[in-house]
Amino acid sequence: MDSKDLAQYIEATDSISQPWLLLQLRLQKLKERKATMSPEAYTTAIAELCEDLMNLGQWWVGREKEVFGTQDHFNDRI
Repeated sequence: MDSKDLAQYIEATDSISQPWLLLQLRLQKLKERKATMSPEAYTTAIAELCEDLMNLGQWWVGREKEVFGTQDHFNDRI
């Protein structure tokens, strides 16, 4: 899924208020621009994304079913 598809998904599902999806969009856009960036600029952008992700904290706690689905994927692998 490219950044355009992801942006359309976020818009179609009214998910603009879900910061983890916005971070995924930023990461996808960064991946698409990587070839045109200097290694230093890319590293700086990745570091900024990582910091923003860490600042989200454990946003999924208490929302596991909503965020990750209802299927227990761990048991599928055992």
